[in-house]
Amino acid sequence: MGNREALLSGAKRCLAEKGYARTTARDIATAAGTSLAAIGYHFRTTEALLNAALFEAVEELGAEIQRALEADLGPGATPLDRFEAVWTRLIASFTEHRALWATQLELVTQVAHVPEIRELLTRGLREARTGLAELIQRLDPVADEAEANRIGSLYQALLSGVLVQWLVDPESAPSGADLAQALRAVAANLTSPDA
Repeated sequence: MGNREALLSGAKRCLAEKGYARTTARDIATAAGTSLAAIGYHFRTTEALLNAALFEAVEELGAEIQRALEADLGPGATPLDRFEAVWTRLIASFTEHRALWATQLELVTQVAHVPEIRELLTRGLREARTGLAELIQRLDPVADEAEANRIGSLYQALLSGVLVQWLVDPESAPSGADLAQALRAVAANLTSPDA
């Protein structure tokens, strides 16, 4: 592994251990086993290195989550079964990749100051919206883009809220089954004659 790859790997470890704002150039160089000068040579700035490492880590996490979410539920799966399975798998990723999810949430506060972060998060939100709508609702985001965006936005809002609950208070945060039961109750209330 060359210095560039070692720096990216070290930066990803630092992001997981310290987060974006608390990682220093010295932290990365130490984790990578390189000199501080290697950062400047390969990336120019620590921020550019952190951004590159973050982009890679988010892409890797996204691919892993996509594989887990696409696991077949069987021919008899109902939309509610898919909803519960997707949320169960997403919540499992909150636990397995807690540091990276927390870092992404931390970065939301940086979007006004780091245009590259805004671009990454914007692209991620757009892909997540249509991806969740396609996965849970079986909507074709190309054939019905407006509906996929509306429904995906609701799922994205739910994802952000559930993530915060899992990061702050995992002992009382909802499970996939809890979310499915709540959705069933809300839907029943919305369709009742008194609604």
